[in-house]
Amino acid sequence: MGKALLSVFFPNTCYGCKRDLSWKEQGWLCPSCQNALQQVGPLYCQRCGKPLPDGGAHCYQCRGSKAKQFKCKIIRSALVFGPQVRELVHHFKYADQPYLAAYLAQYMDQSFEKYTELSEAELLIPVPLHKKKQSHRGYNQSELLARELAKTRAMALDTTCLIRSRNTPSQTEFGREGRLANMSGAFTCVNASAVKGKVVLLIDDVATTGATLEGCAQALKEAGAKKVMAYTLAREV
Repeated sequence: MGKALLSVFFPNTCYGCKRDLSWKEQGWLCPSCQNALQQVGPLYCQRCGKPLPDGGAHCYQCRGSKAKQFKCKIIRSALVFGPQVRELVHHFKYADQPYLAAYLAQYMDQSFEKYTELSEAELLIPVPLHKKKQSHRGYNQSELLARELAKTRAMALDTTCLIRSRNTPSQTEFGREGRLANMSGAFTCVNASAVKGKVVLLIDDVATTGATLEGCAQALKEAGAKKVMAYTLAREV
């Protein structure tokens, strides 16, 4: 009765369709929006993880010898970046709702084991924010996801060895090539001993072109990481 009365004065709203949820409905999405969430697969690029509706081993950007140029050898994601996920991520990053990390990380945990290639990872490292942006936001959303995943997967986590040394413009201002150039040299590994000889798994919220992940991987490989992979909550199609 208490929860029902409380919901009258403080209704919980579905982040996807914006309708009011009843006091019996738990979580941040209504059942309809929850069912609309799409897992990635089974057809996706074996390098960057981009969904491929027509099948094939690789997308155009990764096929043939082009895959050899990438420092981030594998990118995998839990969900397709659809409307419901977009709203959740927007609230998580820009509406001061860090508590969504535990809810969102559940999807990453659930999909982790289907990507058997990720099992070789020895260390989780979240994609860092520049100190100015993190100070303004109050937290790094990727770090919060990484902390949750480290707990559920019992994996080692390092949140300090990789920093964003250059405060880059927003990636939304650039196309693919511009994004890659924007992220080149933007990150620095300040503790090479933490990653030397290790297989590192980068954690981020959304993969679009993979440029940010590639910038991180470049710094980690230069510091001596054996291999760099990435795992994100969502993947843009």
